[in-house]
Parts: sequence; structure tokens; C-alpha cells
Amino acid sequence: MARMHSHKRGRSHVTRPPALKSTSWITISSKEMEELVVKLAREGLPPSLIGIRLRDEHGIPLVKKLVGKSMVQILEEHDMAPPMPEDLNNLLERARRMMEHLKTHGSDRKSKHSLELVEAKIHKLSKYYKRKGVLPEDWRYKTVVAQLA
Repeated sequence: MARMHSHKRGRSHVTRPPALKSTSWITISSKEMEELVVKLAREGLPPSLIGIRLRDEHGIPLVKKLVGKSMVQILEEHDMAPPMPEDLNNLLERARRMMEHLKTHGSDRKSKHSLELVEAKIHKLSKYYKRKGVLPEDWRYKTVVAQLA
């Protein structure tokens, strides 16, 4: 798949195995897996870093195959789900860092353009999450690019 705002190809990646059943080398039960996910969430890790740690330290490729629920669903059951989706939160943090940069370097045109692209992604993603009911309908992101021009 192509990148959103460039004419380049996507990043290289490893294709997930097509099988929907659990893999044979995993000896952890689904109950232990849920406890491990909750324990890592209590340490303050977001879902993506929990998945990376499970993959690297425990050899678990996908939580959903083992448990039958996604990691966010597990965290929601234990009232530990993040208030905002992680991908949207990362985009908001990136936009905040760009705004801080533009306060000191106001004539940086490349950063202004990059901020426009990030804000376009924020609007697109927030529209999707509003449609899915994850974000409230009155949630708004205040555009900063219009203030800079």
C-alpha cells in the first residue's frame, strides 16, 4: 500500500501467517496471557509497546490469535483502555512537537507543510473514529496551520 501524502511505496514488513489457530510453540494459556497484558498495561505501556514486549520477550506473535480478543478489548474489560486511540494520540503528539518547533523557527516552510499533512491525517482519522463511535461527535481538533498563515 502506498504512503498517504507521498508517491512512494509502503514500508517493508513481515507478512502475518494466514492461519487463525494458535501456534504450537506457545505454552501460555489465554488466561495467563490476559494477566500478562494487564500487568504490562499497569506498568504504563501503550498497547503497541505491550505487543512488542510480548513478541520479543515471550515469543507471542499475536495476542488475538491466542486469546480471541484484541489487546484493546482486553484492556477495556479491565478498565485500563486508553481514553484516546493510540494512533490518533501519536499524531496529536507529533503535531504538538511541530508547533513548538514552529514557535522558534517560524520561517521553516518544510515544517509548516509537514504540519499541514499531519493535521490532514488527524482530521481523517478523527472522522473515522467518530463514525465508529470511539470518539464523541463533538470532539474537535483546532487547526493551527490557519493561524500560522
